[in-house]
Amino acid sequence: SEAIRSGVISFIVALLVVLIYMGFYYNKAGWVADVALFVNIFFVMGILSSLGAVLTLPGIAGMVLTIALSVDANILIFERVREELREGKSISNAIADGYKHAMSSILDSNLTTLILGIILFSFGSGPVQGFATTLIIGIISSMFCAIFITRLIFDGMLKRESKIKFSVASTENILKNTKIDFVKNRKWYYLLSLSIIALGVIFYFKNDGFSKGVDFSGGRSYTVRFNKDVDREKIRLALNLQFPGTSTEVKTAGGDAQLKITTNFKASEVSTDVDLEVAKKLYIGIDKSIDPGVKYLEMGSIKVGPTIAQEVLTKSFLVILISCALMFLYILFRFRKWQYGLGAVAALFHDVLIVLSCYTIFDGLLPFPLELDQHFVAAILTVMGYSMTDTVVVFDRIREFLLKQGKNLSNMDKVPTINYALNSTLSRTINTSMITFFVLLAIFIFGGETIRGFSFALLIGIVIGTYSSLCIATPIVVDLDRSKPEEVK
Repeated sequence: SEAIRSGVISFIVALLVVLIYMGFYYNKAGWVADVALFVNIFFVMGILSSLGAVLTLPGIAGMVLTIALSVDANILIFERVREELREGKSISNAIADGYKHAMSSILDSNLTTLILGIILFSFGSGPVQGFATTLIIGIISSMFCAIFITRLIFDGMLKRESKIKFSVASTENILKNTKIDFVKNRKWYYLLSLSIIALGVIFYFKNDGFSKGVDFSGGRSYTVRFNKDVDREKIRLALNLQFPGTSTEVKTAGGDAQLKITTNFKASEVSTDVDLEVAKKLYIGIDKSIDPGVKYLEMGSIKVGPTIAQEVLTKSFLVILISCALMFLYILFRFRKWQYGLGAVAALFHDVLIVLSCYTIFDGLLPFPLELDQHFVAAILTVMGYSMTDTVVVFDRIREFLLKQGKNLSNMDKVPTINYALNSTLSRTINTSMITFFVLLAIFIFGGETIRGFSFALLIGIVIGTYSSLCIATPIVVDLDRSKPEEVK
């Protein structure tokens, strides 16, 4: 119940952040998006209720992420409308053309995320499936609300000759005329990414590999809460004596007053008698290592056999590979050039490697466990979906500008156009990333200890996914497309 309460608080905080941000940045149009957001939440909750879904913390996390997805399509539309207005079009024509020109990016970006959501649901376990279910419903509902609900509201406002503004004075020219040379600077971006990955490799060997959750390693895991802070290392040494021949992990789970204790002692034996034996040894070890007067309570436990753990690990690896393959095929189908598909997938692998590197770099430095488990895989797939959304929007804009410039441009001739296209997407990319980041920050701070590692992976992933869509995916496409001039499709 405490975890659910924390999840609800994170949902309310995230909702308030998005409502205020959209209203501030996009003026009256932002408040229209806020109305559509409430309609979307109503739809998602109604559908989940009709399916008999139970309120869980991963499900709430999916709802919170749905808030960010809900306004993502609106931001795409609003940015296109602002471009049309700068060209001198009337408000009615600008809105019509904005919706028309944003439609391709909205469909592509949401379909890629939907594919990953379906994969997550198909291969995930109970909690992960709950998150995936909410995410899938949220994506479909968000598309409907952004495309139809907001358009109906705008049409009604135009009939009343209402003035509709899509910006305030302080935000109207933000990121309007940026001239960043993404292509020229690509080697510096590559170097930065390689440096982080290299640092991750160093810490990987320093830490003797990744910390694995029970899902992947097998064994038993216990969450124990104390009435005051305790000495984590002292408890670990005492438990090592109780569990000979094994290495017991003792990590903080929200401060030194709550610990997550994992052991693979007799992991291959799954009988009830062995469960009781391990629990008894756990309590003896804790009792011997804490001061008199310190009380504790077991908050929960998980048991996974080694065979099941290996199956889960193998399946998780295959899920990520299948996801990358499907993303490549989808991009290849939509953009008709293998360079786009390979650039997008290379950026996905880049994102996964960076998140893994950050996990091993910060493991043990933060007051919560950073373990590879099914929740981590769910976070990776969500990051892949978000990164692919950004990448598809960027690729779509590049394709649009290349078609406007002509069909027989050599690669070097394309570079200024590609840079212009990337700069033109900055406002949209930064806005959606900021909103999603603040939403995830709400989950991270208020969502409870159960999903803190999960939300940490998402926070890193959103930043890296935004960076890779601009600085990695497109430069890789440029490097791959060193062929002779050919027709741009």
